[in-house]
Amino acid sequence: KMDKSTVHDVVLVGGSTRIPKVQQLLQDFFNGKELCKSINPDEAVAYGAAVQAAILSGEGNEKVQDLLLLDVTPLSLGLETAGGVMTVLIPRNTTIPTK
Repeated sequence: KMDKSTVHDVVLVGGSTRIPKVQQLLQDFFNGKELCKSINPDEAVAYGAAVQAAILSGEGNEKVQDLLLLDVTPLSLGLETAGGVMTVLIPRNTTIPTK
């Protein structure tokens, strides 16, 4: 756990971060810190994929190897049960692989 005062930059990437209310809540939470919104979401995804590839292949410098990159399910995964109801087996945002 870390104190929010130790956060140097707050970088917004992704759909929900474009919502003004989300931006305001984040800025308020981080005591008015300016939010970085200049990163292209497609480039961020490509960069994350490159970092993950470097970690999995063992390539790259020591800073890359020290990163912990977690993959999550963006949507809940489940089965259709009686009456057309979905029973969730793996909730959204669960790190994968999972049991």
